[in-house]
Order: sequence, then structure tokens, then C-alpha cells
Amino acid sequence: MAELTLPSCTQKETFCASAFKEGALLLMDKPYEKSSFWVVKRVRGILKKHYGFKKLKVGHSGTLDPLATGLLVLCTGKYTKKLTQLIGLAKCYTGVIELGKTTPSFDLETPFDSEFGADTLSPQDIEKEAKKFIGDNSLAPPLYSAKKIDGVRAYEYARQNADKTLAPVKMSIDKFLVNVKKLPDIDFEVHCASGTYIRSLAHQFGQNLGCGAYLKKLHRTSIGHYTVNQAISIETFEQWVIDSRVDG
Repeated sequence: MAELTLPSCTQKETFCASAFKEGALLLMDKPYEKSSFWVVKRVRGILKKHYGFKKLKVGHSGTLDPLATGLLVLCTGKYTKKLTQLIGLAKCYTGVIELGKTTPSFDLETPFDSEFGADTLSPQDIEKEAKKFIGDNSLAPPLYSAKKIDGVRAYEYARQNADKTLAPVKMSIDKFLVNVKKLPDIDFEVHCASGTYIRSLAHQFGQNLGCGAYLKKLHRTSIGHYTVNQAISIETFEQWVIDSRVDG
């Protein structure tokens, strides 16, 4: 997919009411244990509070789980119509996978449900297995996800312990680098197509190794050519909005 270039508010000097109202792109660094919707709601609330907007559209180009951190690309005003073009951009992540344990959610949202141990695995076996994921894969999304089953979010069924499953979907991975120096923790870097569930990758990685695994940490570093190094925290965002009113 071709890169999309939008007018952006990524520097303090670009902040002004007219820019956000007409339409702009924001790069936000999502904090741990906050939902993507929480960030959108806070950004909308800050803009309405300090600029006096009665209504303002704000949306994001791809959700992050509450336990994940990193880049969220947001659009305001008329540019929310461009979000569909941003959703399909490639993404990069870093994080930690722990071998030898599993959880129903494939991350730390739910308690451990099994422990196998990974003492017999060699670094060479782990690195060899990681290379097998390069290319197209069919992986089942975690039931603790926002995908819908019969019109209902899958996580609603998961929380009710309903007997439901999600069918495997195509997930494309361009790069899966692993660092095995701190076993059973594995530091990793993944470059992948949109729609790839890193939790599913971690889970299947552990299944293939025969010891189980779960996603311990996840940080999104880029979406297309946008990077988390360009992103700002919600606290910085609010301060820049306040300062823009004073300076203006």
C-alpha cells in the first residue's frame, strides 16, 4: 500500500485550533494499561475543553491492546475519512515473549493456566523455529480480542467462558528477530502486515517449541513511515494545546 501523507500536528509549533478542526494527524504514545479508545477520548476531551469545540471527530488507525504501549496514529476533523488508508500500513513491534507458560488471553490479561518449563530448549532450536514464521501464516486470533463472532466482540464470549473459537486468519510476517540471551524471556522484533496478532504469534511460537509461551511485553514502534520516536504522551499533548492558546 502506498504511503499516505497528511497535514500533521507532530510539533508544538503546529498546534492551533483551526488545524485540528480542519483535519490533522497526531502521533500518540499510548501508555500501559490504557485502551486505544481511552487515548481517543482523552484527545477529544482536551481539544474540546481548551479550544471550545462543541463537536470534533477523532479516530485512530489501528488499536493496541491495553497491556501494549507505543504508537497510535490518530486523525481529527475531516481527516478521519483517511483512516481506512492508514489502517492497512505495515507495522513494527518490539517486546518480550516468555517461554514455558501459557495464558488463555496469550498475554498477561489473564492468569497462567499452564507451566511446562523450557530448560531443554537450545538457543539454536529457538532461533530456527523463529525463522519458520517468516512469510504468510494462518494463525488463530486470541478469543480475548476485539474480533467479532456473530456480531459480538470475541472478548465478551471469553469473559463468559463460552465455548467459542476464532478461525485462523492470514498473517504476514516480514521479519521475526529473537534474542535468546535471557531465557526463558526472549526479546523480539517483528515487522509485519496489518492484521497480524502478535499475541497469536507468541502463542503459536511456544506451541511449536513444545513448551508454551505468552506475550509478556509489547511496544509498537512504527506504522508505515510514522515512528514512535515522533509520538508524544497525552500529558505533553495537553500541555502543548494549553501553550498554543497562550502563545496565540
